Amino acid sequence: MYAMILAAGRGERMRPLTDTLPKPLLCVNGKPLIVYHIEKLASLGVSDIVINQAWLGHKLPEKLGDGQRWGVNIHYIDEGNRALETAGGIKNALELIKGDCFIVVNGDVWSDFDFSLLPQMLPEQKLAHLIMVNNPTHNLAGDFAFEDTALRSDGADKYTFSGIGFYHRHLFELVTEEVAPLGPLLRLAMSDNKIEGQHHGGLWTDVGTPERLTNLDKSLGDKIIQPQRIM
Repeated sequence: MYAMILAAGRGERMRPLTDTLPKPLLCVNGKPLIVYHIEKLASLGVSDIVINQAWLGHKLPEKLGDGQRWGVNIHYIDEGNRALETAGGIKNALELIKGDCFIVVNGDVWSDFDFSLLPQMLPEQKLAHLIMVNNPTHNLAGDFAFEDTALRSDGADKYTFSGIGFYHRHLFELVTEEVAPLGPLLRLAMSDNKIEGQHHGGLWTDVGTPERLTNLDKSLGDKIIQPQRIM
């Protein structure tokens, strides 16, 4: 199985911390954010991880290497200064991803979500399975609503998209521009009933500001987060 970790963002709100380091390399409880993802993906049996890079992107392979210490192959794809955004970045990386379905994780989130709960395959005609969480204070309006297991762009009770998802490569065939955000693409597919999801009620943080980073670090304390294995 393949996975992709999104790591090309500039991290403007995290400055000055991101003036010298890409946001996914910022540490929580002594470990870079992105390493939590790599460990969990490796424990799941993911063989190859694609990481996109842009701002200070050269520091990612310097820190992470080729992935062999975790038993995975890490492939890097450099977006330069093009700022492709999420859907554009994923489409740009498809040449490195084998198979129809793959996991995508935002490099700047932290969660105790068990990746083994992601589907192994998507149901017929579905293009994505998204993990939704309770709305944080910085996104009280939420993103998408549930209708049974389907996700809709509108609804009475919206939840926040966690940045963790399982995708079919056909979804990104709908991307027509080099620079493309993910939200409009998902809403388009939702109108055709092609996006499903599940709710995660556990821990999740979008590490978007220095304050959130500090709070997460304090909340974890000296806990050791062990990745889950599929038995």
